[in-house]
Amino acid sequence: MSVSGAGSGSVPGARSGSGDLSAFIAGLPKAELHVHHVGSASPRIVAELAARHPDSSVPADADALAEYFTFRDFAHFIEVYLSVVDLIRDAGDVRLLTYEIARDMARQNIRYAELTVTPYSSTRRGIPAEAFMEAIEDARRAASAELGVTLRWCFDIPGEAGLESAEETCRMACELRPEGLVSFGLGGPEIGVPRPQFKPYFDRAIAEGLHSVPHAGETTGPETIWDALTSLRAERIGHGTSATRDPRLLEHLVEHRIPLEVCPTSNLATRAVASLAEHPVVEMAKAGVLVTVNSDDPPMFGTDLCAEYGIAARLLGLDAAGVAALARDAVTASFAPDQVRAELLAGIDAHLAAWSS
Repeated sequence: MSVSGAGSGSVPGARSGSGDLSAFIAGLPKAELHVHHVGSASPRIVAELAARHPDSSVPADADALAEYFTFRDFAHFIEVYLSVVDLIRDAGDVRLLTYEIARDMARQNIRYAELTVTPYSSTRRGIPAEAFMEAIEDARRAASAELGVTLRWCFDIPGEAGLESAEETCRMACELRPEGLVSFGLGGPEIGVPRPQFKPYFDRAIAEGLHSVPHAGETTGPETIWDALTSLRAERIGHGTSATRDPRLLEHLVEHRIPLEVCPTSNLATRAVASLAEHPVVEMAKAGVLVTVNSDDPPMFGTDLCAEYGIAARLLGLDAAGVAALARDAVTASFAPDQVRAELLAGIDAHLAAWSS
């Protein structure tokens, strides 16, 4: 990550103070690279879906969801997450959820997002794969035309569901490939789910032109990140929280410009880190790793991308120029079309220039 704006010095003419920086972040055009489809369901939408499906354990009261979304540990988070997945039961639910996510992104001035979608979790619950694809694509087109938000998909293997889920996710990605699909991922628990077993599926997806973006090193050590790099040919790493435990790994990430998708509040909520003050993002940045900031499952963690940028700015000592550099790094690390990338970078530069004048 570029930290040229870090430290106590400020951009000439820039406003000072955390409140003003929050305003700068709110107006900054942003890209998000690590955010989950179902995990982005707002309390309003989750409550609405829960009311439609009263057999679910998920509260139908938006206020009660705050307590429901308090996690004891990562395993409990997965349990709660899957209970929300169970609320998505037909193509209409999928379309509604996807479009509403884009609406929330537009409010934060997120102009481009690579949404991690886990189609297997829906198809195994009876939603036909073709209907699922049609629903997300219809929402993607509407989000672009009506909200100015460009969505792209990462199809994600739910690791806890084993190789059957990998086979089916790979089949859907390669044979039913929707227009917005750009990458192939692996999520869910890391403990007891070795990365190398998924190599054949990543090999096939890569051969079909998809990018490799597995989760690794969130709740396990650096060896999981190495496995993602060597066996899955990862181009970006989801989380990578434990990377700082291995100096050789940090050097490798820097040398090969492999970005980390860092999600500070998520790591705190799932107990992957003990406190934000201890978050390794500072050490990552000091080592020269290309860091991107993301929200992961924002409503579940009581956050959004603007809040995560604020946290990163505080931890890294960034002023407006440093925050803008962070936003540029996300665009650089993205798989956005060239025109979208150019427009985003120009928008970031224009926002900083107007702020500094």
